[in-house]
Amino acid sequence: MKKRFLGNKLEVSAIGLGCMGFTQSYPPYPDKVDAIRTIRKAVELGVTFFDTAEVYSMFKNEDLIGEALKPFGDEVVIATKFGYDMENVHFEGAARPIELSSRPETIRKAIEGSLKRLCRDHIDLYYQHRVDPNVPIEVVADTLSDLIKEGKVLHWGLSEAAPSTIRRAHHVCPLTAVQSEYSLWYRNPEKELLPTLEELGIGFVPFSPLGKAMLTGRFDATTTFDKSDFRSTIPRFQDGNLQRNVALVDYVVKLAKQKETTPARIALGWLLAQKEWIVPIPGTKRIERIEENIGAINIEFTADELRLIDKHLNSIEIIGARYPEDQEKLLEK
Repeated sequence: MKKRFLGNKLEVSAIGLGCMGFTQSYPPYPDKVDAIRTIRKAVELGVTFFDTAEVYSMFKNEDLIGEALKPFGDEVVIATKFGYDMENVHFEGAARPIELSSRPETIRKAIEGSLKRLCRDHIDLYYQHRVDPNVPIEVVADTLSDLIKEGKVLHWGLSEAAPSTIRRAHHVCPLTAVQSEYSLWYRNPEKELLPTLEELGIGFVPFSPLGKAMLTGRFDATTTFDKSDFRSTIPRFQDGNLQRNVALVDYVVKLAKQKETTPARIALGWLLAQKEWIVPIPGTKRIERIEENIGAINIEFTADELRLIDKHLNSIEIIGARYPEDQEKLLEK
């Protein structure tokens, strides 16, 4: 496995593993034994970078990752996230809606819970899950600075934050990474986000690098999603939007045939080719998919190929929002 650096500080495998799907959003879910076996196999295959969050399945995902990765200690890097008020909230029959909260006291309570669940005495990379409009980012950064000084956090980052917020946070306490959606399916970060990160020396961790599996070539114009599947709520996968958006899939499949590889490897290889400080975290629950995704590190594009791909992508219009309306409101523009 090739390695990359986030923020010129944190060394991780060039491709990580997004772990949310083991317990949330993309059923069916594996049983605990199978999930742990898969996660540990990922380590054997060279993956050292694992992404979770306290809010995924209301703590259950962190519990799983903590147990699965406990034998590996500091051989692996675990990223998790804070940013919600989890008090008196339960996954089944929630007492009240989950609300954003990055108050210092909420962050401190969150990290103690995450440390316990992850079986660690420090968090390798601690993200603010979503920007809290009610707490100045400088206050959040100052709190993380204290946690870093205390040794409870080694590196910190932001998720789905606007460039202006990133600059303000970085000024108070230097960021190691920013996590946002980025793929052939969603390229908005190229406009302002990537130039900002490059200027400041901050690493970038694209989530949903396979477009929520769209870029694997598994779906076509006739695909439908069960109500238990998160994609059933996403406008890009609904009604007539999917029928038009498969044009991108067709193009990726064509590229894969030309390079005698798989669509997933094309999508991940393209991301890796954009910047040397980009580390995608595709999510999967299957060992064979992890093996496939890892193979993307060997995909190479010439400068001419990348220009042609860019030109063709600009001719394809993706229809529909990438999140349901209530979740779109939580994203900084």
